[in-house]
Amino acid sequence: MSKLLLLGDEAIAQGAIDAGLSGLYAYPGTPSTEIMEFVQGSKQAAELNIHRQWSANEKTAMESAIGMSYAGKRAMVCFKHVGLNVAADAFMNASVTGVNGGLIVVSADDPSMHSSQNEQDSRFYAKFAMIPILEPANQQECYDMAYYGFELSEKLNVPVMLRITTRMAHSRADVQRKDIRKQNDIKLPSDPRQFVLLPAIARKNYKNLLLNQPAMAMESEKSAFNAYIQGTNTDMGIIATGIAYNYLMENYPDRKCPYPVVKVNQYPLPKKQIAELYNTCKSIMVLEEGYPIVEEMIKGYLNAGKPVHGRLDGTLPRDGELNPNIVAKALGFTVTEGQPVPSIVKQRPPSLCQGCGHRDVYEDLNEALKEYGTGRVFADIGCYTLGALPPFNAINSCVDMGASITMAKGAADAGLVPAVAVIGDSTFTHSGMTGLLDAVNENSPITVIISDNSTTGMTGGQTSSAHGRIVEICKGLGVHPDHIRVMTPLKKFHEENVRIMKEELAYQGVSVLIPQRECIQTFARRKKEEKKESND
Repeated sequence: MSKLLLLGDEAIAQGAIDAGLSGLYAYPGTPSTEIMEFVQGSKQAAELNIHRQWSANEKTAMESAIGMSYAGKRAMVCFKHVGLNVAADAFMNASVTGVNGGLIVVSADDPSMHSSQNEQDSRFYAKFAMIPILEPANQQECYDMAYYGFELSEKLNVPVMLRITTRMAHSRADVQRKDIRKQNDIKLPSDPRQFVLLPAIARKNYKNLLLNQPAMAMESEKSAFNAYIQGTNTDMGIIATGIAYNYLMENYPDRKCPYPVVKVNQYPLPKKQIAELYNTCKSIMVLEEGYPIVEEMIKGYLNAGKPVHGRLDGTLPRDGELNPNIVAKALGFTVTEGQPVPSIVKQRPPSLCQGCGHRDVYEDLNEALKEYGTGRVFADIGCYTLGALPPFNAINSCVDMGASITMAKGAADAGLVPAVAVIGDSTFTHSGMTGLLDAVNENSPITVIISDNSTTGMTGGQTSSAHGRIVEICKGLGVHPDHIRVMTPLKKFHEENVRIMKEELAYQGVSVLIPQRECIQTFARRKKEEKKESND
């Protein structure tokens, strides 16, 4: 088969397509977004009629993927690490139901928080669920693991996590493809009660999951992705997981590390290889991207007095990404630092685009709230989070997807007046609707601003599930039609918009304001495409 130059995300997508994927489910979130975008743009995926539409949120994506697996087809679900929190209920229970068709869960972690609220490590979730983990060290392994992961899932009858990090997702290398595998035929589970988690059935399934652990460990011990690499200097042995193996090898131009190395790319940990390393070497260093999960495990089951170095003892930083220089320092190499940044160079903080409708929303809101003081605006995850920065300084919280409405409700319950929520159209249908229902049920005195730019702007302009339906959704949830107000966020409507906001801030019940204006970036792309089509 041909070679392709692919991002890590794209390699995963192509590997899944070639492995007989029938359905991809996802919610956009950096650094996982490009997996779905690649499949959506793939001519091969279109010809094979692979399902490839965005889901409303990560939980619905996970559940849809489980449903496709139930029907015997191969399914993949993709999200960023905090998206796994949203999908956790379905994810954890999927390890108990098991699978019918192969199921891969791609979780893209973001060490150093390049575009995230935290830098949690998805491997803990997989360990919690007691399922295998695949963690690629390069783009070829991204492809190979996506291709192999379905086979492993079907063999062990469990979902398989494919864990990547930002650098792996967004770096590019050549990838050798494999033979294209035909999609599975529809096949219902042989046990009609397999997916029915009534307690009696769940207890049986859970026992089977526990009994399956040795088989998972055996697959890891014999995995081609794990390796024991001999070394001449046994003063130290190195365990390198995922992309950290690349960071190690970048310090050795000939790719010959003098220390014995266990390369770990499939979990459960290959205990025999690690035990050999531990017995051979005087000390151990653990290189892993993310939390010190392997380091903690090593200290737990090989605690025989030898030092184990890593993130826990300060040999490596406890937070942030690894890189070759950090690894070099841990190995004792002298690292030449670059010149310090001149004081004249100032950091350029992120900001809302010029012409963005969110700008006008915050200018209107700040004016409307003047008589109440600050500290009353709860925002959410999206471009509009930048309203926390100058010149707006307009919002007071950003915790997780959908939290704006429920936090405003909680503050209103505490007696805070007014309590305002700011949420985007895509985030509203992702996880804001249930919070609004809670507020309606109790007639909470909150003002909800759904800033509608007709797209999922923060992750590149994906289609919003809410497009054209926000008013009807709010009516369906029980918001009084008189207090659903559609606005146009433009400077020429500033006075009118401020007046509307003041009226609803004074209302002792649930009100929804919907400033509607297309994202300036989406607008520009649309006009460019329309011009191109007219010229053609």
